[in-house]
Amino acid sequence: MQYFKDLAVPFYGANRPGSKVSQGLRDSFWLQGMLAGHKAVYDCVKQFSETDFSEDLRRIGIPTLVLQGDDDQIVPVTDSALLTAKVVKNATLKLIRGAPHGMCSTHKDTVNAELLAFIKS
Repeated sequence: MQYFKDLAVPFYGANRPGSKVSQGLRDSFWLQGMLAGHKAVYDCVKQFSETDFSEDLRRIGIPTLVLQGDDDQIVPVTDSALLTAKVVKNATLKLIRGAPHGMCSTHKDTVNAELLAFIKS
């Protein structure tokens, strides 16, 4: 399905100048997408794009790390992390400069450092 090949580009920021996203990572994303059923993929996108989780977020009372890349082309930071950090009590917002949606692969050292720092604090 061409959809997953095309989606891998903005997901990992491969369309940005100086991007070093490997073809192997993009191929892995495609393979994961191909392993999912069409209905499951549709339902997943429908759920995360149409469901309002505000009430659930308001119920979170423990320290929470909200971590997102500021170059996320899939879920804009203004529509997600910035709002989440305002709604969740005791939230710590960390934006990773230049990181795409797939930042756990492309910026894994930074993500892991932020997670470790949060856990230690």
